Amino acid sequence: MSDYTLTVGLGDRSYPIFIEDGIMENIGTDLAKRKIASRYVVLSDDYVAKLYGTTLMATLQAAGINAELLTFPRGEASKNLQVFTDLSSKLARMGIDRSSGIIALGGGVTGDLAGFIAATYMRGIPFVQVPTTLLSQVDSSVGGKTGVDIPEGKNLVGAFYQPKAVYIDTAVLTTLPVEELLGGVAEVIKYGVIYDYDFYCFLEKNLDAVLELNPAVIQEMIHTCCKIKAEVVAEDEREAGLRRILNFGHTIGHAVEGASDYSLIHGNAVAIGMVAALRLAVSSGLCKRREAGRVATLIHAFGLPTEIPEGMDIDRIKAYIKTDKKSIAGSVFYVLPTTIGKVIITNELTADQIDAVLQR
Repeated sequence: MSDYTLTVGLGDRSYPIFIEDGIMENIGTDLAKRKIASRYVVLSDDYVAKLYGTTLMATLQAAGINAELLTFPRGEASKNLQVFTDLSSKLARMGIDRSSGIIALGGGVTGDLAGFIAATYMRGIPFVQVPTTLLSQVDSSVGGKTGVDIPEGKNLVGAFYQPKAVYIDTAVLTTLPVEELLGGVAEVIKYGVIYDYDFYCFLEKNLDAVLELNPAVIQEMIHTCCKIKAEVVAEDEREAGLRRILNFGHTIGHAVEGASDYSLIHGNAVAIGMVAALRLAVSSGLCKRREAGRVATLIHAFGLPTEIPEGMDIDRIKAYIKTDKKSIAGSVFYVLPTTIGKVIITNELTADQIDAVLQR
């Protein structure tokens, strides 16, 4: 299909990632060939459903695929156990069985929620990702992390469950609100910092082209991010080692996001978390101040926030950090850069160091 096709190599659970401008209109034809399921339910939030639900349903029906559209309210607030239960009950009433499949049409919330439903409904039915935000295209749609939030923290209930295919249509980014686009850029920058210095330089060089959604630059950027994530996931699917580097910026970022009652979008929270991690790396003597400053400058140049919002409850942020799902035996781990393109994972930070970056 696309010139930008990747495979996440997981043996008999391997799956393709297709990256193409306008691929949405060809999904039905490809799914009909793959015979993943006998019928599908397209799960989407009410906002994305209005934008792309008709297009996706039309391509499925044109390919002779039996499909129905099921929606839920837009936003992180819907990623909870109650909505999970309500949607699962609707699937049961629709007669969805083990031969059926789910298509997740939307951003990270939709992918996480739909994937978790697929992982648990009848102990597992197949699902496909059709991510419509930059953040979900470069990160959450690939790798099989699914789940929901509970009051104690983000993504604390979930499962590793891989999709059967990922279809990334870069054309949909033209309808993405600017804030959501920039939120996705935060995750893009992350890949350069943790894994690929050349890619980081590519982002510095093409900053304006990214913001202008230059098609060639956007496809190359998304392809590189997915390639990095596919390599990491293939080596460490369940986050026992290497995959933990993908959490750069997320320990403090998730805490800030939760403490904002999710009024702060995920990408903005990650941007703040990355800058905090850079400062921790400098204070620990792991990273040169100039290197950290270079990354912080790029984050700022893309219009992303670099500081915790004024008035936010620092004690509440600390409470969220303590319940971080990546903690082991009560120890909180941080991903800290040593230079652009390389990071280490450590739990050897003092309370004073954490306080210093939170109290700025």
